[in-house]
Amino acid sequence: MKTTVINTESTRVKDKLRDYSQLIKFRLTFTVVLSAVFGYLIGYSGALNWSELIALVIGGFLVVSSSNGLNQIVEKNFDVLMTRTENRPLAQNRMSVVEAGFFCSITGVIGVYVLGQYLNQYAALLGFLSLVSYAFVYTPLKRVSSIAVFIGAFPGAIPPLLGWVAATGQFSADAGILFLIQFVWQFPHFWAIAWILDDDYKKAGYRLLPFKKGRTKTSALLIIFISALLIPISLTPFFIGMSGIISLLIITLSSIALTFLSVRLYKTLSLKNAKTLMFASIIYNPLVLITLWIDKI
Repeated sequence: MKTTVINTESTRVKDKLRDYSQLIKFRLTFTVVLSAVFGYLIGYSGALNWSELIALVIGGFLVVSSSNGLNQIVEKNFDVLMTRTENRPLAQNRMSVVEAGFFCSITGVIGVYVLGQYLNQYAALLGFLSLVSYAFVYTPLKRVSSIAVFIGAFPGAIPPLLGWVAATGQFSADAGILFLIQFVWQFPHFWAIAWILDDDYKKAGYRLLPFKKGRTKTSALLIIFISALLIPISLTPFFIGMSGIISLLIITLSSIALTFLSVRLYKTLSLKNAKTLMFASIIYNPLVLITLWIDKI
């Protein structure tokens, strides 16, 4: 009997941890924090300050976790309508809004505090702005207009900028380039996702593709245009002395490849090519950051 009780309790703990992992979107949170870490490594000079880096990881993880949890609180009644999100803890009432709200409030406040106390005020400000704009501006706007993708690209581009500012204590042209690359990259990335999930998004009234008619040549043409913008942008780090020839070649070729895949999507309008573009864009972002970091060291 005692063994049964222990096993039952263990199962409950595992289920609760799984729910919290879904609430904070653990894998997404991890990748966002990773981009902030690379921003820090690209900006830092001299011997690495491990206490600062740990503070960035902890503070960043808590802020992003709070943002993702608040996102699900706002979208609770819509998540249940979509196949992709119907099993989230709030959508299935495995977790109450009060519990999730308390958790997100605590993690958000502590996260911003850690960034400000152990890094600097600019890092804390950027963390706060990304949390508020993502959870309370971008999230509700998704059901109103496709401009939500543009608005959401601002908090989405903050992590590498935050990492740079955490390392240097200041804003600079180099930090602006990191922000710009991540800002522009998000459009082909999220539009590829929206292309794949358009039918599911429509169930909840979300409008994330550029134009109302959805998977059209017009939408695909805009994806090509934005992807092509990454090509001249990719040249900028080299010409301002931020990176060397290796990163110039890798980032430029990667930008050309992303544009080529966008052109292929335009020709076919197929889900298969949208998935290829999505996976390529997932590779593109860390590849750019890693290349800039390696080129520096």
